[in-house]
Amino acid sequence: MTPEFVLRLATEEDIPALHVLIEASVRRLQAGDSTPAQIEGALGTVLGVDTQLVRDGTFFVAEIYGQNGRNRLTGCGGWSKRKTLFGADRGPGREPELLDPATDAAKVRAIFVHPDFARRGLGTLILAHVEAEAAAAGFHSYEMGSTLTGVPLYRLKGYVEIGRIAVPLWNGETLPVVKMVKQVL
Repeated sequence: MTPEFVLRLATEEDIPALHVLIEASVRRLQAGDSTPAQIEGALGTVLGVDTQLVRDGTFFVAEIYGQNGRNRLTGCGGWSKRKTLFGADRGPGREPELLDPATDAAKVRAIFVHPDFARRGLGTLILAHVEAEAAAAGFHSYEMGSTLTGVPLYRLKGYVEIGRIAVPLWNGETLPVVKMVKQVL
């Protein structure tokens, strides 16, 4: 039986649990595409929570109803009306300026799935929700900075690679980020 995931807006109260979720996701799901040193260097900077998205009301959490009567956080993701392409609060390349929906692409941001719920359609559900929310805000295209792990899903969902960035990390490593775009038909 497939669990029923529920999406809702993230709140400030979710931030501690989001840190835990993202770390678990990165450590287990990125392990095949990143070295341990890259993962350590990226956590909390390139890969982490961007609280601006929570404050902007463009970041969502996915939950399932738990057996103990409490919901369990299973994934997260959002979109941004700001220029920052990727990264957490302390990430490189912060650009807080607002985008123009008539000419700019909404930024798809920080889609992470807890490893216990990987490959069950949750990433697809979050991505579809994020795209729909950005489209409702007037955006006609999407742009993202994906890790290597996410590229196959995003290609399947219509995203096209337009470049790669080697993001310098605090520990001297670099993390490859794939810049991808999608036009709304």
